[in-house]
Amino acid sequence: MAGKMPTRTPSASAKQIQWKPLDRDDQKPLYRQIKHNILELIKNAKIAAGAKLPSERELIAKYDVSRITIRQALVELVQEGHLQSQPGKGFYVTQKQEPLELHSLTSFTAGARSRGMEPGSLLLDAKVFAAPVEITRALYLPEASEVVLLKRLRMLDGLPVAIQHDWLPPAKCPGLLDLDWSTGNHSLYAVLAERYQLHPASGQTTISARLPDAEERRLLKLERNSAVLILDQVQFDSDSQPINVSTSVHHPKRHPLSIHQGN
Repeated sequence: MAGKMPTRTPSASAKQIQWKPLDRDDQKPLYRQIKHNILELIKNAKIAAGAKLPSERELIAKYDVSRITIRQALVELVQEGHLQSQPGKGFYVTQKQEPLELHSLTSFTAGARSRGMEPGSLLLDAKVFAAPVEITRALYLPEASEVVLLKRLRMLDGLPVAIQHDWLPPAKCPGLLDLDWSTGNHSLYAVLAERYQLHPASGQTTISARLPDAEERRLLKLERNSAVLILDQVQFDSDSQPINVSTSVHHPKRHPLSIHQGN
């Protein structure tokens, strides 16, 4: 799972690490043996979270293989979320990310801070428009009714993790778009509670997955062939009337999701 790279974590030296020798008689490809060796070192904390891996040149010398073989092992470790590539700097062991416990009544901001992370937000779109039927129906509005749309790129510790769309009935939040959503981080839940006395009492969530479109790949900085997680949610007040409908497109590694089951 991908995460941010701290600048003060020391680099791992090839000379300080006990590298498992390759078995040239093994039918398993050399790059896969190297990959498993590095993964074992990471899991056993022989290479710390956040540490920079030895350079490709050092790994080539240590394993006595080609650059292509080393690069194939590293690329797969990046794709699986164990390493993060920093262009011009090298490969780093990713920080362990605590999964987001899925709770439809907890805001992104509150959830981030409860895990000791700093939430951030970049405004992508804010407007009132005639919404498609699936949105108006979910908000119990007549077909083609106007709704408020708030579209933001959500971040954790400076890394983009989700694209969030929120649709709201204008009558319940007049003047919502007069607020400055373009600076800092603002919790929509907090604004709805403090300014409009709207408090979610129940919710409904649907989870799905799909391939991202070009904008989602660019905004979330996704690796090639990555999928995205989709959360479709509706929040209701104590009278079972919808407050807002939201769809969030999540980075699968930086913002994993968990569901608590049981008592």
